[in-house]
Formats: sequence, C-alpha cells, structure tokens
Amino acid sequence: MKECLIKVGMASCGRAAGAEEIYKSAEEYIKQNNLNCRLIKTACIGMCFAEPLMELIMPNMPDITYGRITEEEVPKIIQNYLNQNPQEEKILLTKKSTSETTLQGEENEGIKKQTRIVLRNCGIIDPESIEDYINRQGYAALQKVLKEMSPEKVVTEILNSRLRGRGGAGFPTGLKWEIAANSRVGEKKYMICNADEGDPGAFMDRSVLEGDPHSVIEGMLIGAYAIGADEGYIYVRAEYPLAIKHLHKAIKDAYENNILGKNILKSSFSFDLHIKEGAGAFVCGEETALIASIEGKRGMPNIRPPYPAQSGLFGQPTNINNVETFANIAWIILNGAEEFNKMGTEKSKGTKVFALAGKIKKSGLIEVPMGVPLHHVIYEIGGGMKDDSPFKAVQLGGPSGGCIPASMLNTIVDYDSISQTGAIMGSGGMVVMDENTCVVDVAKFFLTFTQNESCGKCTFCRIGTRRMLEILTRITEGKGKIEDIHTLENLAENISKASLCGLGQTAPNPVLTTLKYFREEYEEHIIDHKCRAGVCNKLINYSVVADKCVGCTACTRVCPVGCISGELKKPHFIHQNQCIKCGACFNACKFQAIVKK
Repeated sequence: MKECLIKVGMASCGRAAGAEEIYKSAEEYIKQNNLNCRLIKTACIGMCFAEPLMELIMPNMPDITYGRITEEEVPKIIQNYLNQNPQEEKILLTKKSTSETTLQGEENEGIKKQTRIVLRNCGIIDPESIEDYINRQGYAALQKVLKEMSPEKVVTEILNSRLRGRGGAGFPTGLKWEIAANSRVGEKKYMICNADEGDPGAFMDRSVLEGDPHSVIEGMLIGAYAIGADEGYIYVRAEYPLAIKHLHKAIKDAYENNILGKNILKSSFSFDLHIKEGAGAFVCGEETALIASIEGKRGMPNIRPPYPAQSGLFGQPTNINNVETFANIAWIILNGAEEFNKMGTEKSKGTKVFALAGKIKKSGLIEVPMGVPLHHVIYEIGGGMKDDSPFKAVQLGGPSGGCIPASMLNTIVDYDSISQTGAIMGSGGMVVMDENTCVVDVAKFFLTFTQNESCGKCTFCRIGTRRMLEILTRITEGKGKIEDIHTLENLAENISKASLCGLGQTAPNPVLTTLKYFREEYEEHIIDHKCRAGVCNKLINYSVVADKCVGCTACTRVCPVGCISGELKKPHFIHQNQCIKCGACFNACKFQAIVKK
C-alpha cells in the first residue's frame, strides 16, 4: 500500500476545538494497525469555523479535508480512505478528483475565490519543519537576492511592487526601506517585525506566525539586506505562546542551516534575529512605543521626527514592518513586482488578509485581492450572516476603525475606499454585526478598550477618551441628553487633532462612524429610552404575555432575584422594580411567553 499523508490542523483555533485529541486518536490508530501513514501537525488553513480539521493525501486518490470531526470518528475516516472508499460525511475540501471519485467539498468555492500569497503555506506545511518550507520554494528568494541582486535593486523591486504596509497605515514599504537604506550609511541598523497584534477580533499575524514563521524570517532577511541591517527583533505579544514556540524553532533551524548568523548562505551578509515578548499593551503596536519596550523602557510613544528610520532602536536607523508585510516579500522577489501589480487597485496592490469574526457563518482567516467589494467578502467567502439574520454593519480596523453600514456593502476593499467611509483598513480585523447588535454599545466597547490601553502620556487621549466613555455609558443607561451628541463630536475632533500617536488620533473613529451612519439609534437611546437591539440592559423591559404563558415555572426557577411570581399552570408576572434585566427568564421560556422590549 502506498503511503498516506495525514495532516491535523494544530493552530490555536484547532487546539481549542479539540485537535490534540484528533491527533492522538489518529496516532494510536496508525500505530495499533501498523499502517503505512505519515502523521504531521500543520496550522490553520483559514476555516476556523469548521475546526478540528484533518486532511488525507494518497496517490491516485483525491486530497480530502474533513471538518468538525470527533476523535471517535477518526479511525473510520482513515480506514475508509485507505480502502479507497472515503466517506462523504463532513467533507470540507476535495482536490485532484479522479474519474472514479467525484466527491465535492462544501468549502471548495470559498477557497477558490481567494488569492493566497501571505497564506500560501498556512495549513499546508508543518510550521516546525524548515524542510517543508524549503520544499515550497522557501528561502529561494533570499538566495536570489544574495547571488543576483544588489541592495539597491531589492529596494527598487519593492518600490515597483507598490506594496503598502499591512499594519494599518498603508505607508509604501519600498519607500520606507529606501529611507532606512539611505540613512547614516555604514552605521549599525536594525530590522524589526511588529507582531504586537492587539485589535479585538484580529488574529491574522498570530495565524501566519503559527502556520508559516519562516516566510516572515525570510522577508526580514531580505529587508535587512536591502537597508544594511545586521540585527533584528520580532516583537510579539506573550499571549501568543504557540506562535512564539514556532518562531523559536524556526530561528533555531535557520541558524543551524546558515540562514541566520554570520556569512549567510556563504555570502558576506550577516544577520542575527531575536524574539522580544511584549506584555500585551496595545499602545506598543505604535512603532516608537514598541522601540521603547524593546529597550526596556515603559512602552510610550515619542514625538516624531526623528523617525525610526533616522534614529530608532538604541538611537540607530531602524525599519519596522508588520508580519503580513514581511510575508509578502519573498513572493514578490520570486515572482516580480509586475506580477504583484496585476492584483489589486491603482493605489492598493496585492492581496489583503482578513480575520472574519462576529455574526458570520464562516468565521476564520481569508486572503483576497485588493479591490473586491465587502459584499463579496462577507457573503461569497464568509457565507453570509449566521442564522440568516439581517446584516447591520461591519467594524473594520478594530478600535481605531469604524462601522460600515449595510448601505455601503459595495465599498471595495482598498486603503482609500475604506478611509472614505470613516473607517480604516487597519491590520485586517472584520467584526460582522447583525440587527441584534447595538451600535452605541459597540462604540462604548471599543472606546472602553482604547481608554484602558491609553499610555496616559497625552492629556487629550487620557482624559478625553474617559469623558467620551462616560457620556456613552450615560446614553446606554438611559441618562443621556441630546446635547451629548454634540459634545461627543467636539471631543472626538480635539482628541484626534491633539493626541501624540495613532491610538489617540483614531480612538474616536468607532464613535464618529456610528454617529454618522446610525445617529437615530443614539437619539432613540436618549429621547425614547429605547435600545432597538435589546442590548442595553437598563433600557430593556421583560414582560409576560399572559395568553402564551402555560405556568410551567421554568422562568421562576432560573430568576436569580426571585422577581417572577405566579401559580403552577397559571400565567406568571414579572415585578419590574425588582428585575435586574439579566435575560435568564427570556432564555429559559420555551413558549415565547416572555418578550423583551
């Protein structure tokens, strides 16, 4: 029997869904039956909604990926596949179908509609195997650069690719490299990877580091060669233990294979790479605060100029790009700037990775060419709204971004078009919301986050965001005044103008966009003391519909404060002055006899 390759998705999402048990079950079954199977761990292919995942590959058979499987199902799946009679239940993907086998996975179309550059290896290779990476053209771009290209030619190629930084601001990567290369030539320089991903709902960088760490290292090496740096840091938050583990293994293997260290690949180029674990401060995603943190100082932003390219880490010229930016570099070098320019729009070239989260059917990680409409991302790739509920808005750019309403779903995904809505592209978080979401509560959530994460250096950011949060809290509690809306807008304008770094400058965006597109909901909270989504507890009333209540007492048994009275098999009554609006009764009632208003 020919060897069968079995891959189990063991990224953080897979492990959370039970992938470790799947792996152990497969390992035991293979060992007990002395099967000719090679079992490996891979990372996330992007279909987080269907974890745990297991892929089976064998000559003359279609490659099949199963999803939502249990450890008890593993032996049967493997046995049937080896017998060339794969079971059709729970198939997500099929590839290389033969004439004898015409199985079709439900997720094939979703994958086909993506273009994968950054995620080209994620979920395919073993992220802890440098051999797997090399077998997929890994470090070929580095070899090309060291043997055939001068540093100036590398910078020119990245300039011509028109790659913009994927960390949020969208600054041209080639221009950033050119400035660093021309800064204080001959002196020590640093290359830093910003992996301090902190946006709620975002997990792009984590997935790339867990699934393809060598692509980031290769991108950093090419960038370091281009600007003349001989030392670098990957600044990654400590909350990403699996990503850090894979990075440590990748760096160790790179040193052992002369890909890091002195005279790399027998060239005159040398580069040393370190990992710096951040403590989780959101503000350390700002480059000057990140530099301060690496230096052992408190992570607080500094006034610019000088910019890091002029005086960065330890006062030396420093270039900083994020994970996704570096993961593009090797592909561009191997395939050429012209090929990269075939994807995207006039001002936004290439692809963009997004983390789909929230009220969407197919949450996970996707990569699409710049220029596709939001509708395509949410409905054709993301599968549309969970429970087929009406779409309300999507939050782009995390706490620094904004809400884009249903009326603007034809907005294309590129830096300029997204910015025109009042949101920003950001690093790629997409939180999808339905009609059961209160936009005032959403604005309050994100402002709570940025207020907590403010380093406190700027008065406008430290105090201004607190004042805005106090106003939003009053509004969600039914204590707001109509003039509060003007006060929010005035505070937002001043905070944006006077804050030192991007955290404060963009903190008001969720409030401003929700006011722009959903002003009537703010007014309902203030004037009518009503939350149409039924989210703001102090604006909700639960009551019993007498002709629907059968007196089953389910509501009385779950009420934590005993505010529901009534006899068995007779309509019950909720005492409003005692009700704490927890919703336990609403969730417990099977007869829809309790309504929420």
